[in-house]
Amino acid sequence: MDRLLVIGGSGFIGQEICRFALAADYDVRSVSRGGRPDGTADWIDQVSWTVGDVFSPHQWRDQLDSCDAVIHSIGTLHESPADGKSYERFNGDSTILTALEAERAGVGSFVFISASAAPPTVREEYVSSKRRAERAISDLDLQTTTLRPGPIYGEGQPHFSEVVNAGFRLLDQIKPISKRLGVARPLPLYPVARAALAAADPDRELPSVLNIEAIAAYRI
Repeated sequence: MDRLLVIGGSGFIGQEICRFALAADYDVRSVSRGGRPDGTADWIDQVSWTVGDVFSPHQWRDQLDSCDAVIHSIGTLHESPADGKSYERFNGDSTILTALEAERAGVGSFVFISASAAPPTVREEYVSSKRRAERAISDLDLQTTTLRPGPIYGEGQPHFSEVVNAGFRLLDQIKPISKRLGVARPLPLYPVARAALAAADPDRELPSVLNIEAIAAYRI
């Protein structure tokens, strides 16, 4: 059984990745500030949840032991300087630090959920911070794959209201419009999670960067 560590497994994207990974018979671990998410779904108790700050790897480094893959799913759409939350720190530095720890532990593959474009009202620095992380991890001694989805919508999305979620769903479903949106095209959560899990397999031959079209193919 392959062992997977999801950084941010209790989050919006991370929970979906954990759920799919368990269905694919992975031994799943998660590190996040929130630890075990609320809920009664059976799959939740099958994950090994660790409470830890990604910027304090001594709190969670042992979770990398015998791991075959790491998926990094944390980041922020909105900065909060007063709380020390910036794009460069949460989208850039957290990714680089986690990838370095994975390399040091001998993990086979590292998957980074980046972005193709900034969602509406989000500054372009959101994307530039992720591009910096992409460049930094590309030369590490492990297989790295970057996913570049557009805005991700779905139930429980903490950054978008229900109205915005519904709008993204409509835009995605009207094909002439979604094609015109290009890299800003919204995607539902599940193909992003499925694509991330596929990229985590070190024996699977995938491009180092999965664009929107490649990710969208996993909705089938």
